[in-house]
Amino acid sequence: MTGAPAAWAARLWRGVVWYLRELSGEARYDHYVERMRREHPDRTPLGEREFLRERERHEREHPNTSCCC
Repeated sequence: MTGAPAAWAARLWRGVVWYLRELSGEARYDHYVERMRREHPDRTPLGEREFLRERERHEREHPNTSCCC
């Protein structure tokens, strides 16, 4: 039964990595590619670098002006 703790630890580690990627925003490009393939299979998704530039440009042009205070 030595495999059970190792499998548990591996599953835990994958969960931690997933959570940190979601929290940091690193997974946004992966989500974008998945959505493009699902909703626009005839179009080629942007490269990661171009996606990040476009996202940064959009955030500059559309600042989040809502405030909780």
